[in-house]
Amino acid sequence: MSEKISSTVGIFHNHEDAESAVKELQTAGYDMKKLSVIGKDYHTEEHVVGYYNIGDRMATWGKYGLLWGWVWGLLFGTAFFFIPGIGPVMVGGPLVSWIIGALEAAFVAGGITAIGGALASIGIPEDSVIQYEDAIKADKFILIVHGTIDEVVKARNILMENKAEAAIVHDQAAYQ
Repeated sequence: MSEKISSTVGIFHNHEDAESAVKELQTAGYDMKKLSVIGKDYHTEEHVVGYYNIGDRMATWGKYGLLWGWVWGLLFGTAFFFIPGIGPVMVGGPLVSWIIGALEAAFVAGGITAIGGALASIGIPEDSVIQYEDAIKADKFILIVHGTIDEVVKARNILMENKAEAAIVHDQAAYQ
């Protein structure tokens, strides 16, 4: 991407807190096309886990199916990936295209995953990338608000008010 993207990345202990933050951002008028969500949905049940997106119809099955169904209806772009070292993850929002771009460009290197490559490509420093990958591995949920520096600074407050364990602002221009 040629434009500078700033982001606030929130780490949530559970899907309820991540969902609450998405609802608050929506209520505050944030463009849902500028949100990305990452989370795992696979290991505690022996039921089929699946996902599909056909036009505006989307369905999921599994432990967090209701969360993902609601969130995916708001976000632009959704995918289910198997990431070596992390496992199956569901991703929604602009991060999907950045992950695909990282895979296509063979950007993934230095022990980081495709998710890490996508995060690095939008200016998130390597130490933070590792922190976010570790959070996903620990079954936490990552909510990313993309936008101008003013938008993401305001979003950080909303994330913290909604039980984010951490909410870190990354200004890509600061790393250029």
